[in-house]
Amino acid sequence: MTRQTGARPKTKRGIERRAKILAAAEQVIGEKGFNAASIADITRAAGTALGTFYIYFSGKDVLFRELVQDMGRATRSQAAERIAGAANRLEAERAGLEAYLTVVRDRPMQYRIVEEARFVDPDAYRDYYMAFGKVYAEQLEKAERRGEISAGDAEVRAWALMGIAKALGERFVLWEEEVDIERVVTETHAFICKGLAP
Repeated sequence: MTRQTGARPKTKRGIERRAKILAAAEQVIGEKGFNAASIADITRAAGTALGTFYIYFSGKDVLFRELVQDMGRATRSQAAERIAGAANRLEAERAGLEAYLTVVRDRPMQYRIVEEARFVDPDAYRDYYMAFGKVYAEQLEKAERRGEISAGDAEVRAWALMGIAKALGERFVLWEEEVDIERVVTETHAFICKGLAP
């Protein structure tokens, strides 16, 4: 269920200012959490006036929803770019997992915000993952028709693979001091391709 978010600016300056507020919100909410982060904290971090905030967002809840949606679009776009050159679906799985884990490493606040959305805005949280799941399942269906992967329930497979990526991001990226994405991707890709069967 997609709900109305903030006003969309029409000028380049407005687009940049709105993006700056969203970037500041990612940092502030990521560090403090939704409830502790104030609009004043966000505008201060963005280097903009408090009144400017309300030109683009009617409140903190609307900003938060837009932030989660923006993060979903950005992550899907980055993954799409990484898998575009893959020769087949199995190679795409490797590239997509690496792209996701890289986002978790480079933007840990994003991961925390999406997880907080489960409680702050459950609809935004659900929409975030449903959008991923829909695109993922469509990609798997196409790969199956091309004979690149075995036949199976694309939706279940998409969600299983998403769950793997999410858990790996938490355990091996967020919880580790020294992140070894290559190790995690190599082992997981072998598992995806060959399973547990001896």
